[in-house]
Amino acid sequence: MFLSPQVRFKPYTHAAGGWGSAHSVANILLRERALGKGASALLKQNKPDGFACVSCAWAKPGHPHPLEFCENGAKATAWELTSRRATPEFFSRHTLAELRTWPDFDLEQQGRLTHPMRYDAATDTYRPVAWADAFTAIGASLKALPRDSVVFYASGRASLEASFMYQLLARGYGNNHLPDSSNMCHESTSVGLQESIGVPVGTVTLNDFEHTDCFLFFGQNVGSNSPRMLHPLQEARKRGAQIITFNPLRERGLERFVNPQNPVEMLGPESTQVSTQYHQVAIGGDLAAMAGMIKALLALDAEAQAKGEAAVLDHGFIAEHTTGFEALRAQIEGYAWGALEQRSGLSRSAMEAAARVYARSERVMGVYGMGLTQHHHGVANVQMLVNLLLLRGNIGKPGAGICPVRGHSNVQGQRTVGITEDPKKVPADLIAEHLGIEVPADKGYCTVEACEGLLDGRVQGFVGLGGNFVRAVPDTSRLEPAWQGLALNVQIATKLNRSHLLPGQQMWLLPCLGRIEIDRQDGIEQQWTTEDSTGCIHGWRGHSEPASDQLLSEPAIIAGIAKATLATNPKLDWDAWRRDYRLVRAAIARIYPAIFHEMETRMHEPGGFHRPLGAAQRQWNTESGKAQFTLLPTLDPDDDVATASARRDVLQLMTLRSNDQFNTTIYGYDDRFRGVKGTRKVLLMNKNDIARLGFMAGDWVKVATAVETEVPRVVGPLQILPYDIPTGCCGGYYPECNPLVPLWHYAQKSKVPAAKSIPVTVTRAAVEPGAVPIDLKRA
Repeated sequence: MFLSPQVRFKPYTHAAGGWGSAHSVANILLRERALGKGASALLKQNKPDGFACVSCAWAKPGHPHPLEFCENGAKATAWELTSRRATPEFFSRHTLAELRTWPDFDLEQQGRLTHPMRYDAATDTYRPVAWADAFTAIGASLKALPRDSVVFYASGRASLEASFMYQLLARGYGNNHLPDSSNMCHESTSVGLQESIGVPVGTVTLNDFEHTDCFLFFGQNVGSNSPRMLHPLQEARKRGAQIITFNPLRERGLERFVNPQNPVEMLGPESTQVSTQYHQVAIGGDLAAMAGMIKALLALDAEAQAKGEAAVLDHGFIAEHTTGFEALRAQIEGYAWGALEQRSGLSRSAMEAAARVYARSERVMGVYGMGLTQHHHGVANVQMLVNLLLLRGNIGKPGAGICPVRGHSNVQGQRTVGITEDPKKVPADLIAEHLGIEVPADKGYCTVEACEGLLDGRVQGFVGLGGNFVRAVPDTSRLEPAWQGLALNVQIATKLNRSHLLPGQQMWLLPCLGRIEIDRQDGIEQQWTTEDSTGCIHGWRGHSEPASDQLLSEPAIIAGIAKATLATNPKLDWDAWRRDYRLVRAAIARIYPAIFHEMETRMHEPGGFHRPLGAAQRQWNTESGKAQFTLLPTLDPDDDVATASARRDVLQLMTLRSNDQFNTTIYGYDDRFRGVKGTRKVLLMNKNDIARLGFMAGDWVKVATAVETEVPRVVGPLQILPYDIPTGCCGGYYPECNPLVPLWHYAQKSKVPAAKSIPVTVTRAAVEPGAVPIDLKRA
């Protein structure tokens, strides 16, 4: 291992941002030996003449700050610009059997991949291969496989140009098997918002943050997952906006913030209080909490009308723009406060306090993350937040709306240009007319369905455009053996990860340019585009020289595979597209004219150009032609894994990301905001549960899934860490806890793995040899 950490727990007492953030950025630039080029690149990050952050998809302002990056964005940049290299010599020294014993951090810490590689079963190593030979062999293998047996996965990092080409490759090949990272996070958003308000994405832009009176935050850790959002939130708080947070854990980014770009704040003792109310809901308690707020609003409205005062609800908006209100009213009024309190983990007074602030706020924004989407009824969670906003007309006016916070940097954009398993969501007629590709009629596999196909043998080939699929998916212990049964596994990547070490009959590792690197095609520098999580499309260009002269761009790799696999198509010249990305953008504009017309010019507008969103103008593309109130299926968003109430030994586990990671990429073993240093092998538990179950702080335990116990799903040993989390709940790190998530435990309608609520039991475990105990001394 590269790290020999001192393992300790020391509660973090400082605000988010500040010197802690600055120190963390400096540390990773030094560790990755990227101080000079990394610092230079950061000056271009998220700037109009620079490159989009490799990390999250948060909005890129038209008038950026002098330093328009956050701590995790800087880590992602240093990670990509590292001076470390994983060369053919490295792979000749290490078998895949050996590499499988390495931690994920150590694998990626080898640095950038430099050469295309093919797995050699005789030596159990990767061997370098020429690009032309790789494309020829991959094309031959793809042509030999049944067309319905190959999956084309996309991680969410590829540009709009690469994503558009990739979905055409899959459809030209003969299927719609296009699972992507959205299937694992915000597909509940795409389904829920489309049904309720007629758009699959959020309705707000950065400009709306300047006018919002009140923010409702649900299940989103802004301090670690999208720290640049803290800047507009801080400005909102300084002008008096209220921020009401619902989250099982008290996350530092939603408590206090010091702006690292403000010298006065950096040198002084003060920080900005972020949340004005902080409600620690029980895991899965959001549906009941929102129902409680609605119940309180209905009561306030009835009281106001009885007194002849101004109504609390926007009855004019409800009558003109919505349907289903009376049914929702009847359902909510039928819930007893005791049931809402028990399921939410909050008191009636807490829900009423939140409702009163909402009732007196004119412009309210609902902000949420995977704390809402990754539940069995994750779609209902999203739609319940829509219900709450519709009651007071808070969709379709400045400063108000719904704001899902997307994860990977272009995960939303790749869906916009066709990365979807549902052929009904792409303009098949235009694709056939302009590009000569017939979109198959049958629905393809989403991520969960691709995993099911791996387990039962239907999936024989896998092409991965980035990501670490086998680590990101649920039921990892069952999926890893199945992964090795593939006939063909092609991985397009920048760094080594676990998904590259489980070879099937054929395994290819194709290294690509990183987003920060200059992309030259036949000597001509190319530009590329992304869509951020507020629906704005931006143009970008690389900044740094490539890590190796053997790297190809993602569009070039896609074109190479397509040429070797697909029949000649007079309407689609893959070579021309590879040489000039403007031709790809022109094709995107022909296929999606309402969004991408005049794309070549508009992509350079400050802040990007915004995709049309009918709901933002109160135009509802729904079945009824209006915004639709929806009913709750249940107060328990995870009733598919419900255990008997007598099972008091069962806890509800939520998976977490640390401050030192992004998705499956682990930057280090510290979770600064949670006070954890040098380890990820911890289980966060309430101190009362620790005592009640007969444990002590620091005990080593194994965690097992408490349903379908005939299938072994166990993680550990982990060390118990007392933490401020509601009783009956616990938390563990993703992706280490993914083996605990049954593949069938996913969101209705969207099939997003329900990783935010898993019933588990905790038992004592032997300490791993060489394990370092956590120092539990508190500050």
